[in-house]
Amino acid sequence: MGSTISDVVRWAVVVTMAGPLALVGTPAPLATNSPAPTGLSIDQRVGQRVIYSYPGATPPQTLLDRIRQGRVGGVIFFSENIKSTAQITGVVGQLRQAAAQSPVHQPLLLMTDQEGGLVRRLPGAPTMSEKQIGQAADAQQQAAAAGDGAGKNLAGVGMNFNLAPVLDVFRTPGDFDDSAQRSYSQDPAKVNTLGQAFVTAQQQTGVAATVKHFPGLGSATTQQNTDEQPVTLTASADTLRSVDEAAYPGSIAAGVKSVMLSWAIYPALDTKPAGMSATIINQELRGRLGFKGVTITDALEAGSLQAFGDTGQRAVTAAGAGMDLILCSGRDVSQGDQAAAAISAAVTSNKLDHSAFDASVDRVLQMRGSLH
Repeated sequence: MGSTISDVVRWAVVVTMAGPLALVGTPAPLATNSPAPTGLSIDQRVGQRVIYSYPGATPPQTLLDRIRQGRVGGVIFFSENIKSTAQITGVVGQLRQAAAQSPVHQPLLLMTDQEGGLVRRLPGAPTMSEKQIGQAADAQQQAAAAGDGAGKNLAGVGMNFNLAPVLDVFRTPGDFDDSAQRSYSQDPAKVNTLGQAFVTAQQQTGVAATVKHFPGLGSATTQQNTDEQPVTLTASADTLRSVDEAAYPGSIAAGVKSVMLSWAIYPALDTKPAGMSATIINQELRGRLGFKGVTITDALEAGSLQAFGDTGQRAVTAAGAGMDLILCSGRDVSQGDQAAAAISAAVTSNKLDHSAFDASVDRVLQMRGSLH
């Protein structure tokens, strides 16, 4: 297919910003919303891929400064950041006001984990856990109600991105996912259907959904928690595809905005954690399942990554493998700064491919342009 005017304009922009090296590789699909603003520096473009966090109830001045500088892609909120609905609504307004002063016009990603049941950062919906929904007689309607409730709850305080639902297919009663009631079912077809219902209903409220933890933590035992320690899941490639990954096609068909990859290692597919594996990201998720949206890491500070270097090294490895958003959720603004500085240095030194970097920034900004 011949180049359109838009193609030519986009390449002119890429060459201006990143130099001729940007022409290496295959051009990314054109964003339907505006791609990266032409005046952004490398540091600003890198920042669009970094999710920051902070301690306590009040965002520090350093975070507000970074946002005004156009160097933050989003912010994740935890229970320690949320004292009341009114308080967090005020904080979100403050962050949005800072973003309005930045050179980036797409909204910040303002996110939390509002899965339902035991895992909720905001008071209120959805009150049912995934396990309870999966056991309900009207499970599909309950999943849709939970997605609608989560979306309206987040939108009500000004957030636009939910790190839910969980699509892990649990194996044994009381295992890692089931013990916290975070899995709909042991049946991948049921998880697929209920996840799709949650995603569809939530995204109709204008709040992006994230399905997780690809390719799946359903086979993890109670002790196998990637937040705390390295986890290796020995499921065969056939099982991963016929059980774990089989929970995802419905949500992908429904246009889920984001997929979070797990930090477990799956030796049947690769020797690296999923979120650092180009094989799992590009061949399984994007190739086999056809996902074209935004990928996001799990927590960059996770104990499962202790053998993979410091914050900067982890960020560069994940970005190089194909992760679009780097989740710096250690409640420390300097963590996001370290991740961003390392990615920026890797782009400048050509350690990271410029074409892939530009495609990732464009995917993130296109998705953000569809949110409020």
